[in-house]
Parts: sequence; C-alpha cells; structure tokens
Amino acid sequence: MGPSAALLSGNRMHLQHGPIDLIIGADGARGVAFEAAQARLTTVLSELMEELPLLRLPVDRTPKGRIAQRMYRAALPFADGLTTPMISVAGSVAQEVLAAMTRSTPLRRAYVNNGGDIALHLAGEATFKIGMAGPAGDGLGSVEITAGDPVRGIATSGQQGRSLSLGIADSVTVLAASASMADAAATQIANAVDLPGHPCIRRVPAHDVKDDTDLGAAPVVAHVGPLTYAETDAALAAGQRRAEVLQKAGLIHAAALFLRDQSRTLGQNALIQTKEIAHA
Repeated sequence: MGPSAALLSGNRMHLQHGPIDLIIGADGARGVAFEAAQARLTTVLSELMEELPLLRLPVDRTPKGRIAQRMYRAALPFADGLTTPMISVAGSVAQEVLAAMTRSTPLRRAYVNNGGDIALHLAGEATFKIGMAGPAGDGLGSVEITAGDPVRGIATSGQQGRSLSLGIADSVTVLAASASMADAAATQIANAVDLPGHPCIRRVPAHDVKDDTDLGAAPVVAHVGPLTYAETDAALAAGQRRAEVLQKAGLIHAAALFLRDQSRTLGQNALIQTKEIAHA
C-alpha cells in the first residue's frame, strides 16, 4: 500500500505511510509539489528498512541510502558509543520529502512537518511562523523564520514527547541549518536537561518501554515527580550548557528549553519568542 493523502485547509496536505505522518504545505505550483512529495514518500520506508539494522547501531559505518546518509551525518557529531543515526530519522525524512518538492517545481515557500520536526524552504520575502506548545497544549511562545535567516530546520524533543528521552525536559525546540541536525540536536539537549540520581525521577531500560528501540537497555525517563524551583533551574542550566556547546560548534542557531514553570533560551531573540510562564 502506498501513502494515504488528504487535502487540508490552509493549502496543506496530510500524507501518511506506516509510522510516517506528514503535514506539508507549499506556495507556488502546489499540485506539482504535492504529487512529488507523495511519490517520494512511497519509497521512503522501503529505503530505510533495507539498512535498518545498521541505522539502529551506534554511529560507525556510513550507510548507502540518501536518507540514511543524511541521518548518519547529523548523528556523527554526537557519536558516543550509544547514539545511533535514528536520532535524526524524523528530520531526515522531512528534509528528503521537501527536497523532492523543491526539485519538482519552483516554490516561494514550502515545509514538511514530520510530527514536529520541520524542514523548511523559503525564498524571496517568504516567512514561516509556528507556535510552541507544552505537553498540555498550553502556548509557550513562537518561532518565526525569514528567508534571510540561516535556519531551515526546526525540531522539538522532550520527555513528554513521542520519543524516549534520557532527560527530563518537558520540551526542547531547536533551530538549525537543516531538519536532520535540528532533530539530532534537540534530542541531545533534551537528554542533557537532567538531575542524575534524583529520587523523584524514575528510569527504566528503554527496551522495557519499546521493544524495537535502538537505545537497548539505556535508562530512559519514565516519570518525573515533584521538583523544587532550584532543582528545575539546575536541570535547565545543564541543558543550556549543552546547547551552548552545540551553538559554538556551529551545529545549531537557537534553542528554547522548557521544564515545569521555567524556560531558558539562547540564540537570536528575533527567531524565538517565549511567553512569560507563571510560576506555580
């Protein structure tokens, strides 16, 4: 079975194929771009499955496929004996589908949103704005990118998201030059927002939560109990230090980190605007 497709309001399309769930948009020859996206998504799963055993191993050998190679390149700066190319799979798929769209026809603006990991194409005076929300759907602020900005990828990760996390961040949103790098970096920064050994944080082996995870027996966060203001601040400070290292290395441009009633941001203030969070 090929991807299912449905047109949405606001000049958007929903594409779904197996576990891949995309919302795409385009300004220009929209029909041509949407057809190209659907055609490329038809081959994505089979392409990844061919190299899945290698992609689930810690970063080592270069894979063969185009998406797999993009995953490998994004994961390589984080190679630590545990990190696998799967750290950037969502962003890499979004980036590949977007590339198919832009190859098919000239577009002023286009995006592919793969579960919150977003690949962007902006030309001329085009802009892209999206809101950031907490686990309960509460607004945390917004991100706005112009064609002149060096950002073409947005990704969000955290303990309460759809993926397993080694850290306790509610969410971490990262802006980078590509969706694959934003995806990998968001995961790494979210992992760094942590309080190792805290008695109110329960951790379990990753394979006890998802039997097909690439994290094996790594201890992922299953529950976060009460934290003091100072403890929350300390966890966010640890994540911010990690984000600053990545920023200095040129891997990310900006980030916003959220935990309970506190947040930290770094990078260009014009790119990320966070709302004032009322302290409990």
